[in-house]
Amino acid sequence: MTYTVYDDIITIKLIQEACKVLDVSMEAILKLFGEYFFKFCKMSGYDRMLRTLGGDLVEFIENLDALHSYLALSYQEMNAPSFRVEKGADGNLLLHYYSDRHGLCHIVPGIIEAVAKDFFAIDVTMDIIGMNEEEERTGKKEHVVFRVVQKIHRQTRRAKSNRPQEGQDIQRDQEALEAAFLRMKEKYLSISPCPVNKSRWNIVQSIVMFGKGHFTNTFETVYPERLWIEVKTFCNAFPFHIVFDESLQVKQAGVNIQKFVPGLQTQKIRLDEYFSIVHPQVTFSILSICKFINSQFVLKTRREMMPEAWKMKPTLKLRGQMIWMESTRCMVYMCSPKLRSLQEMEEHEMHLSDIAPHDTTRDLILLNQQRLAEIELSNQLERKKEELRVLSKHLAIEKKKTETLLYAMLPEHVANQLKEGKRVAAGEFKTCTILFSDVVTFTNICAACEPIQIVNMLNSMYSKFDRLTSVHDVYKVETIGDAYMVVGGVPVPAESHAQRVANFALGMRISAREVMNPVTGGPIQIRVGIHTGPVLAGVVGDKMPRYCLFGDTVNTASRMESHGLPNKVHLSPTAYRALENQGFEIIERGEIEVKGKGKMTTYFLIQNLKATENEIMGRPRNPPDHKEASAQEPQDNTTIAVMRYADSQLSFPSSEAHECGKQGIITFSPVSTKLPNKVSQCQRTPQQHPNGQRAPSLNLFKKGAS
Repeated sequence: MTYTVYDDIITIKLIQEACKVLDVSMEAILKLFGEYFFKFCKMSGYDRMLRTLGGDLVEFIENLDALHSYLALSYQEMNAPSFRVEKGADGNLLLHYYSDRHGLCHIVPGIIEAVAKDFFAIDVTMDIIGMNEEEERTGKKEHVVFRVVQKIHRQTRRAKSNRPQEGQDIQRDQEALEAAFLRMKEKYLSISPCPVNKSRWNIVQSIVMFGKGHFTNTFETVYPERLWIEVKTFCNAFPFHIVFDESLQVKQAGVNIQKFVPGLQTQKIRLDEYFSIVHPQVTFSILSICKFINSQFVLKTRREMMPEAWKMKPTLKLRGQMIWMESTRCMVYMCSPKLRSLQEMEEHEMHLSDIAPHDTTRDLILLNQQRLAEIELSNQLERKKEELRVLSKHLAIEKKKTETLLYAMLPEHVANQLKEGKRVAAGEFKTCTILFSDVVTFTNICAACEPIQIVNMLNSMYSKFDRLTSVHDVYKVETIGDAYMVVGGVPVPAESHAQRVANFALGMRISAREVMNPVTGGPIQIRVGIHTGPVLAGVVGDKMPRYCLFGDTVNTASRMESHGLPNKVHLSPTAYRALENQGFEIIERGEIEVKGKGKMTTYFLIQNLKATENEIMGRPRNPPDHKEASAQEPQDNTTIAVMRYADSQLSFPSSEAHECGKQGIITFSPVSTKLPNKVSQCQRTPQQHPNGQRAPSLNLFKKGAS
C-alpha cells in the first residue's frame, strides 16, 4: 500500500531473501535498490522537483534535507536521513550520512551515483572510509562517511594535450570581455544624469544590452552603512525568529514566538531549556549547529516548560534556517511554525494572521491541506481496490463452483451458450454408442429397506460410475432411480466411442462388486445394455434445461438392458460389429425376442483382452495393495488414471470445427439427414425377465423422450 509505513525488519528480510536467491552480497542488493529507487522517484512524478534541487552534485546533496522536510508534511511518519558535504584534504568530497535506521547506508551510493550520471552527466564512485555509531539524544545514530570521487575518462586525458590552445582561447575571450566593459563604461559616463527621453530603466537596459548580457558578472552587493529598520519593526516583520549567542542564551525573539512560548519573554534564558532539536538529530550545542548549518532545523518546545493550562495542547514545532552572524558572534534562527493542516493550526489555537504575510508557510498549509485530502482519497481508493480484489477472488471461487455444478448437468459448450443467452441448435450424430444399466431386484430392495439405505446405496454406486466417466471420457446423460445412462461419441465425436463405452461397462461391473446390497449384505447385481447407432441431441426446456438424446437408438439400448441378465453386458448386433476385432472377448447369446424389435441375435461382452482391471478402473499402474486400492472411495482428490485411446486428439474436417475440437466443443448444425420414420414406443412396463424376476415399473422413456 502506497501510504502504509512498513517496518525496517520487513525490508531487511526481503533483502536477505534476495541475497539467497540471487547469490550476491547484501551491499550489492542495496546499491541496486538505490539505483532503482531513483528511477522510481522519477517515474512517480518527482523528476522536476529533484532536478531543481541544485545546479551541481554538492548543492543537490545539501538540499536533500530540505526536500525531506517538505515531504514530511505529507508523509508524517517518514524517517529520513541527514546529509552533510565537506571538502576532503585530497580535494575529493566527503559525504556524511546520519540515520537512526541501521543497515541501509549502502543504498546511498546507488542513489548518488545515479543522480550524478543522470542530472549532472558525471560518473562518480563512492567508498566508505568511516562508519561508527554516535550516541545522540534520540539514541544511537549511524554515522557513515563516504568518499565521493569523480571518474576520469580517457577523453579528458587526451584533452590535456590541448591545454595551451585552450589557454590562448580563454585569454582572447578575457581580453574581448575587458574591451567590452571599457566601451560600456565610456558609454555610461557619457550618459546625461537627467536624460530627457530615457528613463532610468532604459539606461540600465541599454547598458546590459551593450555588454551582451555580461552585466551580471560585474554585480557587487551594496550594503548600507547602518540597518534602516528599528528593532520593534524587525520583531513584528519577522514574528518567528530567535537570536542566541554561543552559550545558547537568547538575546532576541519575534513577537509571535513570544506569544506561543511565553518563557522567551524572560531575560537571560537558555534556548535548550525551552526547545529540543528534532532535526537534524544532534546535540543542542553551537558546534553541532554549525556542523549542520546548511540543514533545515526543526525545534520542538519542551512540554514541561509550558504553562500548566497548556499541558493538553500539542507541542509547537518550528522549522527554519540557522544563520551565523560573525560580527556579533550570535546565531539567528529564522523560522516558521511547522504545521501540516488547518486542523493542526486549530489544535495550537493559531490563526493564519499569526504568520507573516510574506511567509510562504501560509500557502504551504493551504496547499498541503488539499494534498492531505488527495492522500486520504487515494488511501480510500487503495483500500476499496484491495477489498474489490478480495471480493473478486471470492467471486471467482464461487463462480468456479457454480460452473462446476452447471457443467455436471450440461456439456460445457452447451452451458456456455445458455449462459450467454443463446439458443442451442440440435445436432445429429450419425453414430454413437449408448449404455443403460439398472440394479437387479431393485423393487424388492426398496420394499425391504429404509429410504436412507437406498439413498446411500445408490450414492455409493453412482459415485463410482461417475468416476469411470472421467476415466473413459464418456458423457453421463442422466440417472432416474436405479437407471444409469451414458453415451460415447456425444457431444464430442470420437471414433472409439464403442470401445470407450465397452470399457466403461466392464468397469461398472467391477465397481458393482464394491457396493453392498442392504438386504443380502452381499454385492449388488446390475444389468447393462449397449447399442450403437445414430441419435439426435439437443437441449430441451427453459427451466432446468436438459441435454437429451432422441431416436430409435435410445429405445434399442434400453431394450438391451431390460432383456439382459444379471452381471452381464448385453450387446446389440451393431454394438457387436463396432467392437469386433478390437481386442474384446465377446460370446454370442443367440437369437431372442426383443419387444418392439422382433427377433435379434445378441451378444455378451466378457472382458477386454488388451487392458488390465486396474487400467479399466483408472487406478495407478502399481497400486501398493489391491485390497487397499479396491476400498478407496472416489473422492475429488483421488488420482484418476485416464485410459488412452487412439482418437484422443480428433481431427475435424473443417477449420471451424477443428477449433471447436481443440476446445472439446462440437458446434451443432440443423438436421439435414432423414430421421427414422417412426420412433417406436419405449415404455418400460412390468415384465417377466429370463431370470424369473420382475422388473421395476418405471416409466423412463416414452415416445420422443430421452
